[in-house]
Amino acid sequence: MSMKTFLMKKMMASQLKGVPQAEQDKLLSMIEKNPELFQKIALEVQEEVKKGKAQMTATMDVAKRYESELKGLI
Repeated sequence: MSMKTFLMKKMMASQLKGVPQAEQDKLLSMIEKNPELFQKIALEVQEEVKKGKAQMTATMDVAKRYESELKGLI
């Protein structure tokens, strides 16, 4: 595992406090399979937030753009 992937997993784990462990493991597994996709999604979410969108709204909007890629990782 690359350092970049390791750091991304650690960051996600801290963001997922309160989420059941099975769901955390599923998401972290998806990140491991395609860390570049999740980095791209994170950057786009940040851009949307900078434009004034709420974090959750921005995340949902960006996730919809990458729906097919995300489904492929499940």
